Amino acid sequence: MTSHTRAMRTLTLWSFAAAMTWFATALAQDLRGEALVKALQKGGYVLVMHHASSSREVPDKQAANPDNSKPERQLDEGGRNTAIAMGKGLRDLRIPIGNVLSSPTYRALETVRIAQFGAPQIFAELGDNGQSMQGGTAVQAAWLQKRVAHFPTGTNTIVVTSLAEHHRCISPVGARLGGW
Repeated sequence: MTSHTRAMRTLTLWSFAAAMTWFATALAQDLRGEALVKALQKGGYVLVMHHASSSREVPDKQAANPDNSKPERQLDEGGRNTAIAMGKGLRDLRIPIGNVLSSPTYRALETVRIAQFGAPQIFAELGDNGQSMQGGTAVQAAWLQKRVAHFPTGTNTIVVTSLAEHHRCISPVGARLGGW
């Protein structure tokens, strides 16, 4: 299996496993496989994703990662492996990443760091308001809808949220690419 094929499989697997939603231009498209890769290589997309898999429990101080000083929920082994694979897949496929927007939660920032997406811009609107797995607010949903309506040129923007509800609140904004 070639590196390109492995990277495409990783990208496809990640899109389903992490419930990744891809947003495109106003033209409704359903891109998969090679067409999806070529489109992403040209840039102009906003990739909205939930952080990688994390434990439902907050670790005690002994079990927390050394930099998880609060402590907050952190990625589990599967989440770390998936974040590594996603970052590697995007790099192997030469998909340009520009801006990276992230929730302030530890698990979202850990996803960005482990995937090596680059330095994130942190926005409270992408977070969980200290409520862990509780729903976000209408204000957060409206903020995100505005953000994903601005498509980059020549690169792709990655948005890492802490709330699965964010994916539902933006689904009408653009075409979903690759499924979830």
